[in-house]
Amino acid sequence: MFGDMMDKLQGMQQQVEEIKKRLNTITVQGEAEGIIVKINGNRTIQDISIPTELMDDKEALEDLLITAMNRAITQATNLHDTEMASTAKGIIPNFPGLG
Repeated sequence: MFGDMMDKLQGMQQQVEEIKKRLNTITVQGEAEGIIVKINGNRTIQDISIPTELMDDKEALEDLLITAMNRAITQATNLHDTEMASTAKGIIPNFPGLG
């Protein structure tokens, strides 16, 4: 029984690594009034696009950047959590909290 659980945990660890690799290739974005922040599924910022007309208002630009980044992070976190939960559910199907 203990050996079977260890095999499952090792399999899960391998699947988690594969998911992390896949999440590096998936990009989501957050937007706020033309500012676009692109972030991968592992929550690493890939690109920020800022319209030139926003460059003159530093305070507004900072607020919009925060909003766009938070939106992108939320999307990436949801994607990440969904992928990880599906892996755990496949390995331990009746584990409480995994749906």
